[in-house]
Amino acid sequence: MKITMLGTGYVGLVSGTCFSEFGFDVCCVDKNKDKIINLEKNIIPIYEPGLENLVKKNKDANRLTFSVDVKKNIADADVVFIAVGTPARRGDGHADLSYIYEAAEEIAKNLIGYTLVVTKSTVPVGTGNEIKKIIKKINPKVKFDVVSNPEFLREGNAIEDFMRPDRVVVGCETEKAKEVISKIYKPLYLIETPILFTDLKTAELIKYAANAFLAVKISYINQMADLCEKVGADVHDVSKGIGLDKRIGSKFLHPGPGYGGSCFPKDTQALVKTANDYGSNISIVENVINYNSQRKIDMAEKIISSLGKNYSNKKVSILGLSFKPETDDMRESPCLDIIPKLQEKNIQIAAFDPIAMDEAKKLLKDIQFADSIEDCINNSEVLVILTEWNEFRSLSPERLKKYMKGNILIDLRNALNPNSFCESGFKLIQVGRPTLSSQ
Repeated sequence: MKITMLGTGYVGLVSGTCFSEFGFDVCCVDKNKDKIINLEKNIIPIYEPGLENLVKKNKDANRLTFSVDVKKNIADADVVFIAVGTPARRGDGHADLSYIYEAAEEIAKNLIGYTLVVTKSTVPVGTGNEIKKIIKKINPKVKFDVVSNPEFLREGNAIEDFMRPDRVVVGCETEKAKEVISKIYKPLYLIETPILFTDLKTAELIKYAANAFLAVKISYINQMADLCEKVGADVHDVSKGIGLDKRIGSKFLHPGPGYGGSCFPKDTQALVKTANDYGSNISIVENVINYNSQRKIDMAEKIISSLGKNYSNKKVSILGLSFKPETDDMRESPCLDIIPKLQEKNIQIAAFDPIAMDEAKKLLKDIQFADSIEDCINNSEVLVILTEWNEFRSLSPERLKKYMKGNILIDLRNALNPNSFCESGFKLIQVGRPTLSSQ
């Protein structure tokens, strides 16, 4: 079976590589010639643990290829996956489907014989039906089916999520489409992965509903953290206490500076727009969007207030710039809101991230981008942990004292062990926990 993946972004590249690992003949197609040339040289455009080795392995086995030839690879395919971007549309928050519809037109022009067209991109309800209309209009005689197969990949853990998913969601309308997609996911039957078959619209909505629910859960524990700080409770114990309830679960109950990344911000917005279009009340998600935006501003204020009244020209060190560890993705990272707010107060910023520095330099200006943790914290008044990379968790008072000028630590991910800073002379400010201050 020949699979063609349209788009070599995060979803397309990971999915195409993993399908080739399943043993299928996969070609990942992209119109960006430079990207394809680099992929052929095993230069991976994103950072994802294990992806580079998996790409090389399957290229060497001749199961995975890369191409700019859209026409040939659509014509030769048994299954065509659409994995192009659906960013928030400028100005109104709706999902921008221009790349999806462009891909549908390309598919329609080049289909030969029965082909399964699968939407892997995150798309609003009704998009699959629009794809069908486009293909039928351009190529009315061709035989095809459209399937919705949303991805649930976590950046930093994407390969494991693909190979051992919690579930696979498939929206389809014919037995033939179900038969073909079942063959593609047959390797997962061996590990008894639940595969949920629904109609097109339901599958499309499941993706948005899942991401919105997780965004709600993150915002809920962040609000509990705010309350814990006011009453003197510890949000980690609150999180543990409610997470042990099997109806709630422990995942996504870790407080922080607000959610970011490529999915939650745009998907919550798109879901709200869809609900508004249909006159459906979705105020919970609307409130979460507003709260999450304000939370990043509140975190900036927390940092500013730690410096007292004389904050101008003080040096603040930021450790972690990507929106989460194990990725170089800067999309909607909290630092993109927090750092400019600090700069408005004439606070001097030094920053370090193990992986995301190159991406950060494209988005942040007038910052000292440090080459190491030590370079970043040297002569700093305040140290802020914004991303919980593992190498930041082991920072000790002894190590920090060698370089820092001040004694304020603001740990917005609760990555540091407070017990290590008792009687250390540092003031440790965490999220949803009593401030630890010792001299």
